[in-house]
Amino acid sequence: MNATDEILKKYDWPIRTTSSKNDLLDIEGEIGFELPDDYKYFLLRRAGHETHIGEEYVKLWDKDDLLSLNRDYKIFENLSGTIGIGDNGASEFIGIEKLNGGGLRVVLTPFIDLDKKYHIEIGKSFTDFLLRLDQGERWFKDIEKDS
Repeated sequence: MNATDEILKKYDWPIRTTSSKNDLLDIEGEIGFELPDDYKYFLLRRAGHETHIGEEYVKLWDKDDLLSLNRDYKIFENLSGTIGIGDNGASEFIGIEKLNGGGLRVVLTPFIDLDKKYHIEIGKSFTDFLLRLDQGERWFKDIEKDS
């Protein structure tokens, strides 16, 4: 069992009952870059769900809803190189951003002002994002200290 599976099992994340790799090709064709392997692994094996992981509330969108939610929230329209993959139940979405050098990272971004300057890195990979949350990392820890 890999780290992603261990964390998702710990939080009773539901297992997907049907899957198709062609859906991933459609998603990648729309966003213009290849999704990271650990996130593709998640999409093919797990359903969309919401729960707390560590201290943070997380809702990861189901594979079947990814494209429509990104279009509805105008993420594709305003943030090239970024795909929304979930949200925090408040005013921010969780996304995967393709960096100029070709790397990828997981970010938290406000829905209201869709601008890359507001991206907060919350993981160097999808697995790193889950590990950080499971270990109790807070997304707004720097802001909370200043308050």
